[in-house]
Amino acid sequence: MKPQEIRKLNVEEIQVKLADSREELMKLRFQQVTGQLTDTNRLRHLRRDIARFETILNEPQQAAVQEGEA
Repeated sequence: MKPQEIRKLNVEEIQVKLADSREELMKLRFQQVTGQLTDTNRLRHLRRDIARFETILNEPQQAAVQEGEA
């Protein structure tokens, strides 16, 4: 997902998508270990999506820290 699409979602929806992505990543890792995984790029994309979700969830907290320091 693109960051603009993620920002349009509310916090609960982002958290649900984050949990789903983490679960899918875990399943893909098991497939990789057992040799069943064919699309290895999916691992990379999921890790990046998870990072995007976490970054966007933390943006309000970072903004509050920035305002507190100013």
